[in-house]
Amino acid sequence: MIVFVFPGQGAQKVGMGQSLASSSSICRETFAEADEALGESLSTLCFDGPADRLMLTENTQPAILAMSTAVARLVTSRGIGAQFAAGHSLGEYSAHVAAGTLSFADALRTVKRRGRYMQEAVPVGEGAMAAILGLDLEGVTKACVEAADGQIVSPANLNAPGQIVIAGHTQAVARASERAKALGARRAIPLAVSAPFHCALMKPAEDRLAPELRALVSNDPRFPVVANVDAEPKRTAAESIEALVRQVSSPVRWEQVVRRLIADGATTFVELGPGSVLAGLIKKIDRSVTVFSVEDEAGLAALEAGRNSMPSA
Repeated sequence: MIVFVFPGQGAQKVGMGQSLASSSSICRETFAEADEALGESLSTLCFDGPADRLMLTENTQPAILAMSTAVARLVTSRGIGAQFAAGHSLGEYSAHVAAGTLSFADALRTVKRRGRYMQEAVPVGEGAMAAILGLDLEGVTKACVEAADGQIVSPANLNAPGQIVIAGHTQAVARASERAKALGARRAIPLAVSAPFHCALMKPAEDRLAPELRALVSNDPRFPVVANVDAEPKRTAAESIEALVRQVSSPVRWEQVVRRLIADGATTFVELGPGSVLAGLIKKIDRSVTVFSVEDEAGLAALEAGRNSMPSA
């Protein structure tokens, strides 16, 4: 079984999608469609930067969505399809575009506002995130509880065994990082992020986004999308939208998502979009599965070379 997976914020880089747009009319048209939907040149920002503008959350999110959708359309046009999909945080929107739950234009406009709302939920400097390496979820949760001291800090991205990201108030994240090391974590690495995503501090952003998401025209996905919030496959438009609403302030249960997909029969994961972060995480979770990352011609060629060993979609 083939699963399409889509990266989230942090995978962006200046130049992403440019070579594929040069060589593929499908990718070129997808970026042009994104520019039209947003009324601005998102393609120029992806291809040429500047990096500081691309890194702004409200620009990063539609940029990654556009890149991922371009690659997904290209791969699908080559006869490679999926039976399931999933995405990491923002990537869940890309998954729903690929599954037909949301239109590309609606998703682009929604994630641009999502990025703005998430940025505005917490004043700059008041929130932080850190990656805790080498400690299990029980230990990380214990560190957060013991370090909170009346502030918010909690597991935010449950990425892979021994790789959990925490988020919350800046001082609480620092205290929890030290407590995690005392409990046996190998390292605690502060992340260069603009806001503390996927924790209770994002509730104001969730409340702003919820009515907009619920007002969108949505369809039952053509194939199930396994949601971040509960690692359950969403098969209807309504449950897909509610999972996207809850996702804003809830942890991303990526390890659980991947394990659920494998339990349901996934044998091949195809990462579509910038970078190969998800491929690395999936391999940490289960080395027995086949993983491809497609962000350029080389990735596409590797995928097509390996297609003979894949089940037909």
